[in-house]
Amino acid sequence: MSFKVSQDEKPFDSTLKFPAPEQKCFNLIILSFHNIKEDKELGRGGMDRQQVVLHMNPGMGDNSYAHNSIIQNKVMRETKAIVEESIMRLYTIVPIHCFKVADLGCSSGPNALQLVSNVIDIVDTTTSNLNLEPPVFQFLLNDLFGNDFNSIFKSLPQFLESLEEKKGHKLGPCFINATPGTFYKRLFPNGSLHFVHSSFSLHWLSQAPKDLGNKENIHLTRTSSPAMHKAYGEQFQKDFKLFLKLRSQELVPGGGMVLTLIGRDKTREIRTSWSLLGTTLNDMVSENLIEEIKVESFDLPLYDPTIEEAKEVIEDEGSFTLQRLESVALDWGANINEDVVDNNNKLDLNMKAEAITKFVRAPLEPVLKAQFGEEVMDELFRRYKNKIVQLIMEVDILEFPTLVMSLIKNV
Repeated sequence: MSFKVSQDEKPFDSTLKFPAPEQKCFNLIILSFHNIKEDKELGRGGMDRQQVVLHMNPGMGDNSYAHNSIIQNKVMRETKAIVEESIMRLYTIVPIHCFKVADLGCSSGPNALQLVSNVIDIVDTTTSNLNLEPPVFQFLLNDLFGNDFNSIFKSLPQFLESLEEKKGHKLGPCFINATPGTFYKRLFPNGSLHFVHSSFSLHWLSQAPKDLGNKENIHLTRTSSPAMHKAYGEQFQKDFKLFLKLRSQELVPGGGMVLTLIGRDKTREIRTSWSLLGTTLNDMVSENLIEEIKVESFDLPLYDPTIEEAKEVIEDEGSFTLQRLESVALDWGANINEDVVDNNNKLDLNMKAEAITKFVRAPLEPVLKAQFGEEVMDELFRRYKNKIVQLIMEVDILEFPTLVMSLIKNV
């Protein structure tokens, strides 16, 4: 196995390259940047501030995304068969010499390279079954500018060593690139990708709807006005439709896409975890721990669509054929290692509340910190955990739906 630049299959142009030493096995990391001029359209004097403050908690600390993304890892393992189905279909219709894969919203931590590992396993099996030569691989890892890409780079040597031990000579040259930027803008050249993957990212909107007048909470709740529900729904429709249009331009005809995002059932309240966070902030306002104006002026840029809402946008946009669209229910307490249970296969109440709190804190703390200040974060999530404990005692089942969809770009 070797990691090198192929003469006939060139990776995308880049602005910065890290040359690898002359070794038998190496990987080339490339940082690619899309046209920054496009970001000026977002207003606020250039690059949208949201692209900087929206990111998962970095590093390897107790509250980091790396240590609190077990649910996301479980979802990726559960959807591997769907990714395999999409890739195997590709191999029957498209000649592939350099297999180009984009992971949008890759984040950091162990999950950031999970797709790379899964795809290599799938392609290895597929090419062996079809008696084909393994392709050159190019993986394009995308997230917003504030993402902890450095932690991904630091984990590459061990990851690649493990790959070499596992695959040996059967693995073709492999390139791993970082492409920072919002996936609500163009990221790659026309017709350059074979497969696009995005997990637990598309419920993040490009922005919260404007002029909501939402002074009671930071997100949709059962008591939110119909106008507010409509505004969030329309923002999701606009963003998701744009996402599909952009990816259709970047994928080859017949290219595949597998997406997972947090959704909701029509019969259930929009994610209680967000409304609990808003209630906690309001409690702190009443005790003069947080300024009221900061809560009144803040809305989370998140929306959890129903299956029907997602399907409607896909059909209306028209660039893709929907192969699969299903909903999988996940327990709020799934953000904990499966072996940390008691003899009755139940989690301790406080342990479950702590796991749920960290699952929420890992992605939201950076944006909450930017709005309310770092000094109140520990107190905010301590109080939030107490509310989760109370909720667990009152509700038998705490679940949230995850939407899983597989799409094919129309020829």
